[in-house]
Amino acid sequence: MTDFLSPAQVAEPTTDDPRQLYTDLLKKTLTRYAFGETWTPFQPRRRSLRGAVYRRGQRLLHQRGMELVLRFPFSAEAREDGRDWPPEAETMIGLRRLDNLEHCVRDVLERGVPGDLIETGVWRGGACIFMRAMLKAYGDHDRTVWVADSFRGLPKPDPRRVEDVEDALWSVPFLAVSMDQVKGNFRRYGLLDDQVSFLPGWFQDTLPQAPVEQIAVMRLDGDLYDSTDVALRSLYPKLSIGGYVIIDDYHAVRGCRQAVDNFRTEFGITDPLHQVDWTCRYWQRTH
Repeated sequence: MTDFLSPAQVAEPTTDDPRQLYTDLLKKTLTRYAFGETWTPFQPRRRSLRGAVYRRGQRLLHQRGMELVLRFPFSAEAREDGRDWPPEAETMIGLRRLDNLEHCVRDVLERGVPGDLIETGVWRGGACIFMRAMLKAYGDHDRTVWVADSFRGLPKPDPRRVEDVEDALWSVPFLAVSMDQVKGNFRRYGLLDDQVSFLPGWFQDTLPQAPVEQIAVMRLDGDLYDSTDVALRSLYPKLSIGGYVIIDDYHAVRGCRQAVDNFRTEFGITDPLHQVDWTCRYWQRTH
């Protein structure tokens, strides 16, 4: 079982290697850990009277070069663990899960494990941006980073998936980010190029026929049972021996955990399931 990293280990680079320094800086930037963001634009409910008053007032403020924002306390520990939903950061997975992603990608690059990198469920694209940055830092010009998302939030779950219905993540507008915005975030870091490919649409429609031939690292962040299940069934057969499966929501979302456990049991997968932080788990395929 992987031990938790201490805050000091998370916050400080452990080498003078320029590649490590670059990825460390990028992790702190993508999460906004380095900036301790403490504000967010005020967004009242669209149809409320308060919202109508706000929009009229906001227009007046914009005419004067001003904006109404809300302040909130920044918690470094929560941002390390990926326990909050940041207003501006490109990722909400936190530093520990980015450390895990860095370990997995660097390992397959150094050992020459064949295959592309893919994330299913990308939100603002931060983890995919980081994977593309890893390829650039380590001089890999052959692999593709696949960015798979509906780009309109989570689908309404099957009523039979009681846990997913109760969690109601499909009803959270904050989780819906357009493909244009994600592409814009890649451009912000100078990382939108022909080594990045997008798979827009519901996973059930895109992943079974996805033009991905071989995978070295697959990171699943689809939250729901069916989203996790279709990703595993569609992509795991393409995962190279020695490659990695990362499950972002294993402990946090009941449907996700159930889908992973059922899949591993059905296909006799006994590779150890390692702990990254309070929710994320991963395993390395050995056969």
